[in-house]
Amino acid sequence: MGQPVKVLLVDDHEMVRIGLAAVLDTEEGIEVVGEASNGMDGIRLAQAYKPDVVLMDLVMDGMDGVETTAKLLELYPDCKVIVLTSYLDDSKLYPVIEAGAFSYLLKTSRATEIADAIRAAARGQSVLESQVAAKMMNRFRQPKQEQAPLHEDLTDREMEVLRRVAQGRSNQEIADELFIGVKTVKFHITNIFNKLEVEDRTQAAIYALKQGIAD
Repeated sequence: MGQPVKVLLVDDHEMVRIGLAAVLDTEEGIEVVGEASNGMDGIRLAQAYKPDVVLMDLVMDGMDGVETTAKLLELYPDCKVIVLTSYLDDSKLYPVIEAGAFSYLLKTSRATEIADAIRAAARGQSVLESQVAAKMMNRFRQPKQEQAPLHEDLTDREMEVLRRVAQGRSNQEIADELFIGVKTVKFHITNIFNKLEVEDRTQAAIYALKQGIAD
């Protein structure tokens, strides 16, 4: 037998954490090394315990699952993040996949499915909830229609960063105002450039001004 897969739970609902920990502790080859009730604690515990897999909730106060995933993987790129959530809407699904989430499961999944996904992640195998896989396939199959404004693909946090870029804030000023790290700001700005199809801050600021989202 090899070493057990070390798992960190990040979820703001205590009963969810208690239930997951109780179930996973009965699974062979899986060890729950820590529980966090928010994103900041999740990053702190990940640095302390160096888990192989993190089960990540998406909707949490303060730093949400998308931002936590991006920050965690920035600090600890070998970790595998498995999203475990109740949400299937595009505004949460695609940003967290872009942030580096390895697998995506719903909280309606059976305990054995979650345990199997953890073991699969440790082997480098991604698992997507069937409904998630179907949504992603449909997204690529849909014929292109009249293009919606590019900024509609930005997350709420990316909109906050874009607004401050348009106001001439530096990365450090943005980080201070939003209580996040400079590296996280840079991560958001890279995503903004990609989504808005621009090459630099000036072009991003011009876009924001034209769209009336710089105030």
